[in-house]
Amino acid sequence: MTAQPTNLSGLDLRAEIDRLRIERKAVILAHYYQKPEIQDLADFVGDSLELSRKAAATDAEVIAFCGVRFMAETAKILSPEKIVVLPDMDAGCSLEDSCPPDQFAAFRAQHPDHIALTYINCSTEVKALSDVIVTSSSAETILAKIPPEQKIIFGPDRHLGGYLNRKFGRDMLLWPGVCIVHEAFSETELLKLKAQHPDAPIAAHPECPAHIVDHADYVGSTSGILNYAKAMTGDTLIVATEPHIIHQMQLAMPGKTFIGAPGADGNCNCNICPYMALNTLEKLYLALRDLTPRVEIEETLRLDAKKSLDAMLAMASGTVGQGDLGRP
Repeated sequence: MTAQPTNLSGLDLRAEIDRLRIERKAVILAHYYQKPEIQDLADFVGDSLELSRKAAATDAEVIAFCGVRFMAETAKILSPEKIVVLPDMDAGCSLEDSCPPDQFAAFRAQHPDHIALTYINCSTEVKALSDVIVTSSSAETILAKIPPEQKIIFGPDRHLGGYLNRKFGRDMLLWPGVCIVHEAFSETELLKLKAQHPDAPIAAHPECPAHIVDHADYVGSTSGILNYAKAMTGDTLIVATEPHIIHQMQLAMPGKTFIGAPGADGNCNCNICPYMALNTLEKLYLALRDLTPRVEIEETLRLDAKKSLDAMLAMASGTVGQGDLGRP
């Protein structure tokens, strides 16, 4: 259970978190979709796997992951010797929820000639059932290395899988999951916004549906969108992903204007991730104070899940090809 923040009104939370960070020998990670006040006190801000790898490379004894559950689990898979806490254990993910391990295992059994190329937004159990994990940054590189004749199951994000199918001319079998945040963007409202800013390019995350991605000038991961914003020559960018990434854009490029792509009601409120929003400074303080809620993974399961992550890292770096993969 996540400790409930009570009687904390008199505390200087920022100072207390800094104190506990030192006392606990902790590293604080914040995903780009966290609230600005959490991003601003984190040791590292970034995408999920990037954060886990950075934390693994530190000598920290505690990882406080301000993100969602599958991200904290990934950190534990890569750093089993460290204590990993998540400020709110209810911070889940609609993609993870869409892909229960027992259903995924049954689906795999129905398609024994397919390998499972699985998006990192899934549970540890689904990672253990997969051949290769991909991120939105590495998916294209890895898919390009898999022979066209190899049949593939891609899950749990059907929009990312569909984008990859269209770009590479593949026919991957798609699990029907979606991200509720990226699903919420409105094509009609996006086109209205584009008409108001005709010179502004659109950058979209590949978790968006095709009717949003098809209007984008750039499609890529959250960190990729940030890098695109830094490199672009114009001064205005329309951003079709969770809008808290705009905080990092404004810090890095105060002279540019960033506009969140709208939802059906014409604003961005429906595009704020409700799971990410569960993490607060109060809950982060309690997690560091009490070292709970902790992420714990049984060792055999952790090692099975790590195989698919290792396969991704090896293929993305070019050290192995698809032919080197074995079924889990």
